[in-house]
Formats: sequence, C-alpha cells, structure tokens
Amino acid sequence: MTTYDWKQGYARIAERGPFVYGLTNYIAANLSANVLLAAGAGPAIGAASDWTTTFPAGANAVWINTAALMSSDEDSLRTVARTAHQAGTPWVLDPVAVGAGAAKYDDFVRSLLEFRPTAIRGNASELIALAGGAATGKGVETTVDSSAAITAVGEFAARIGTVVAVSGPVDYLSDGSRIVEVPGGDVRLTRVTGAGCALGALTAAAIFATGDALQGAVVAHSAYALAAERAGARTKGTGSFAVALVDELSLLNEVTE
Repeated sequence: MTTYDWKQGYARIAERGPFVYGLTNYIAANLSANVLLAAGAGPAIGAASDWTTTFPAGANAVWINTAALMSSDEDSLRTVARTAHQAGTPWVLDPVAVGAGAAKYDDFVRSLLEFRPTAIRGNASELIALAGGAATGKGVETTVDSSAAITAVGEFAARIGTVVAVSGPVDYLSDGSRIVEVPGGDVRLTRVTGAGCALGALTAAAIFATGDALQGAVVAHSAYALAAERAGARTKGTGSFAVALVDELSLLNEVTE
C-alpha cells in the first residue's frame, strides 16, 4: 500500500483557493458547497444559463454527481464533462446509484467515461457496477463492503486510465498500479444526506491543489475521515454531526496530531 502525507496537500487548498464548479443534486448541493468553503475553495453549483459552457473551462476543477439529472438534463451534464475534458480541467465523476436497476440511467452515466474523468469516486456497489461487474446497489446505498471492490477498483482504474476511489469503513484508492488505503471516518457519514457527494467536490479541489490525481484523492479522503472522526467524538445525533463535520474540515489546518 502506498502512503501519503495528506496535511500539506489539504493546506494547499486554502492557499490556492480554487474555483470549483459542479453539477450535483439539490439534496446534496448545500453540504457540498459548505465542505468546499470549509476547505478554502470557492464553489459554484448548477446549470444556470451558459454556466455549463463557460465555467468548466474557467474553473480550476469540476465535479459531476450524476444525480444532478434530478434537476438538470443529460445535455447539461455531457456539456460540462466535455468542456472540462477539452479545456484540461481536472474533473471528478460521482456515479451515484449506478447498478441499482435503472438501465437507461446506467447507460448515460457510462457514456460520461468518454470524457475521461480525472477521478471517479463512489461506494462499492456503484463502482463494481460501473466497472462492468454485477449490479448490486440498493438505491443510492451499497450492499457490499468497500473491501470487496479492491480488485475491481484497481483493474478499472488501469483500464480507463483514471483514479478510482471507493468509500466505506475503509476507503481504497487506485490509479491502476498503486493502491492506497484510508481508514477512519464515522458511520454517520452514511446517515447524512450528501456526505459522499460532498467528498467528490472536495476531491476535485484537492486534485487541483496538489496537481496529482491520486495524491489529491488521498488528501480529500484522509481529511474527510479525520474530520468525521473528530466530529463524531463530540456529537451524538446525525444533525449535529453534519454541522460538526463542516466545522472540523474548517479547522483541520490547525490539527497537529
């Protein structure tokens, strides 16, 4: 397993203050924006007017959560992905709910791979299905542990030439030749709406800040895991945990442990 020191990379987000543009669903938008702001990035979210043709080229990083189709059309998502790819803007794909039985939706999500996402993140069921394995998702939830996706993640990353990151009790990230293990977090990350989606946004910011796809993804996952642990240690319910998660992300540059 490869290891990285994530602290310097996380600090670089605040130092560089990247503009991060994203399409996500309206349920996750608020937390995604607050997570980016907590890390020191500047978010813009949505497919307003001509944003889809201008922002992906002018932004420092982009992320697409495919559940954005709840309020945006397929052309908007494809335009953002295409524009980011053509402009050389790093972009992150979050294929939420792939493999849950919606065949037309799954086909559309797979079509975005044409635009070569810099990184892909999701849960084990989503990534196994996206890689061509058995579809086992239950709505937006995984039915298998992240450890079950290690082989699929590595092979998929090598095949399409990107970084793939699976979230779970332990996160596993690969660029096709290296695998990084990121332990930690808190189970309440699975009980707060948009927590995984927001991680995709943070991953985009960290990839720009570090200049390296795998390192950036590791920075984002490591920072998220520690912030979740610290938030969990001082809260009891899921609502207070969500607020504390943003708080802890905003304070991570002060952590010396």
